[in-house]
Amino acid sequence: MTSGVNILVMRDRLAAFTATVGLLTLAVLWCVPAVVHAQRGTIPRLANGKPDLNGIWRANGNDSYDIEPHNARAAMASRPGPVVPVPAKEVLAFGAVGSVPAGRGIVVGGPIPYTAEALAKKRENQENWLTRDPEIKCYLPGVPRANYMPYSFQIFQSAKAFFMAYEYAGATRRVYLKDPGPAETDSWMGQSVGAWQGDAFVVTVTGMNADTWFDRAGNHHTEAMKVVERYTMLGPDHMRYEATMDDPQTFTRPWTIRTTLYRNVEPDATLGQFKCVEFVEELLYGPLRKAPIKP
Repeated sequence: MTSGVNILVMRDRLAAFTATVGLLTLAVLWCVPAVVHAQRGTIPRLANGKPDLNGIWRANGNDSYDIEPHNARAAMASRPGPVVPVPAKEVLAFGAVGSVPAGRGIVVGGPIPYTAEALAKKRENQENWLTRDPEIKCYLPGVPRANYMPYSFQIFQSAKAFFMAYEYAGATRRVYLKDPGPAETDSWMGQSVGAWQGDAFVVTVTGMNADTWFDRAGNHHTEAMKVVERYTMLGPDHMRYEATMDDPQTFTRPWTIRTTLYRNVEPDATLGQFKCVEFVEELLYGPLRKAPIKP
């Protein structure tokens, strides 16, 4: 009899515990939308009501190596080894510093939709990364690459102007709020024209040259590419960054990348300078010396 009573008591306690857990779960799920709305409500805004994007921003992740999903590996440039490929001699001395960390990628909906010819060029770029990647020579990064490199950039925004300054190579972008017409000439950073669509700042970039890459993995485009960017605040200090690329000479259809940018909230935050042109003078012009430095 005592055993039966104990079983009933244990069963009742288990039922009460299960009910409590269920109520707590429902309470948490019920509160999630409220939390999301609370975050949206804390988005800073200018006097005209538009989201305030002013500040120093930076992307996290390893997408500057490759915007597509990739595993960690010994180096961007390799050569055949006795068993598996080993780092090329030019980067061997860097050891782990010259290696490639894994990344989940930021391309939406699968691999980049290259044409067959463009995919072959991408693979050729990979094999010749040391001599072809414009980042190695400190060329301006172009759009969208400038926004997810491992360097910060700063947005200056008012009701009448929008300007972006990048730490890497001193790159800058003036975003026109009134369309000035087609770009007069192709350039590394292109011509940017922006407009608000609700709370999203949408920037159309055209007039870029064909010499910029998307990353260190050889992903490329032609001068026909048009990029449409969307900057959407998700909270007080982070925003979603999206860029859609349209280049019929390189891709079979438009495609999109998506990542998150984070605002530097340190009270003394300033944009650093990485004007790397002088750092690559030996690489670019060293062989032209009357007496070149010996290897």
